[in-house]
Amino acid sequence: MAHLAVSQAGSATVPIGTNATHRSAGFKTHNIKFQDKLWTPMISLDLKTKNLNLRKQFQVCMSVQEVSIPKVGVSPLELEDAKEPPLNTYKPKQPYNATIVSVERLVGPKAPGETCHIVIDHDGNVPYWEGQSYGIIPPGENPKKPGTPNTVRLYSIASTRYGDGFDGKTASLCVRRAVYYDPETGKEDPSKKGICSNFLCDSKPGDKVKITGPSGKIMLLPEDDPNATHIMIATGTGIAPYRGYLRRMFMESVPKFKFSGLAWLFLGVANSDSLLYDDEFKRYLKDYPKNFRYDIALSREQKNSNGGKMYVQDKIEEYGPEIFELLDSGAHIYFCGLKGMMPGIQDTLKRVAEQRGESWEEKLSQLKKNKQWHVEVY
Repeated sequence: MAHLAVSQAGSATVPIGTNATHRSAGFKTHNIKFQDKLWTPMISLDLKTKNLNLRKQFQVCMSVQEVSIPKVGVSPLELEDAKEPPLNTYKPKQPYNATIVSVERLVGPKAPGETCHIVIDHDGNVPYWEGQSYGIIPPGENPKKPGTPNTVRLYSIASTRYGDGFDGKTASLCVRRAVYYDPETGKEDPSKKGICSNFLCDSKPGDKVKITGPSGKIMLLPEDDPNATHIMIATGTGIAPYRGYLRRMFMESVPKFKFSGLAWLFLGVANSDSLLYDDEFKRYLKDYPKNFRYDIALSREQKNSNGGKMYVQDKIEEYGPEIFELLDSGAHIYFCGLKGMMPGIQDTLKRVAEQRGESWEEKLSQLKKNKQWHVEVY
């Protein structure tokens, strides 16, 4: 994420969550307006312009003027007062009609598939906590039950409770467009599409979307100890809840939560064009080197120690002894992504445990008992 030199007044429009490769390739940036948030540019610029040369000039100015900046103020702070997370405020039979604010492509041209960052305006009526999910009901009939609405699809929320606008009125989703391929030809089968993901990725600003929830407790960020260690492991769009965690830890000025511990993110994706929110994470790495670590596994670009493809479990094995020491000291560990990620990760953790002379089964049982183990896979 790009940062600007600041003063005490005014507003700025800056890109959030896209990397330099995507910008130079001509992809849209995800623009957020910060009104009276202590963000003031050294130059006057409307990032909605289509003038690519002006964008390049802006990037050069940022590289010269770039400095660490204060955290962003958030509101309403009443969102911190609830003792329990909101759950199922809206149900499938009576969903909330929200509005699409923006849909932005997150990945570059060489990424397999398309992933979008989607901002939804709920006007503050569907509050949530970091780590929860929204349900989305796509329009149309359920193909398996003609005459009935489509079923709810769950998506992890990729923003903090204050949303990308920091005003508590929006929520963001990270959605990969689901496509299907003919097993015989290997070509895309246009007759089969992910109903909800395609609806969301094809949405336009102003479109209506039916949402339910929020739901989920297992991925809530424990905040009782601001000095705790949080080890976050994701594949693909499983990065969504961690983006919310990290924005709360490092971007937002939240009076009741001053994070001083360690956040360690492991991300597994296909290639560098598939990285999601990479600019934000690299910014935290620069501004908070003692509190944030960031390790990436690029399966199509990197090799593991055995010469095979580098997957996220290979990164876990590389740091296995350190991870176990942190777990022994009370660290929380989170997993989010496709179900297929877990068998390889479990095998890796078992191998590391055995190298330490421990039983992984006993270790896992203790982690669950201590509420240190958090898994959300789909």
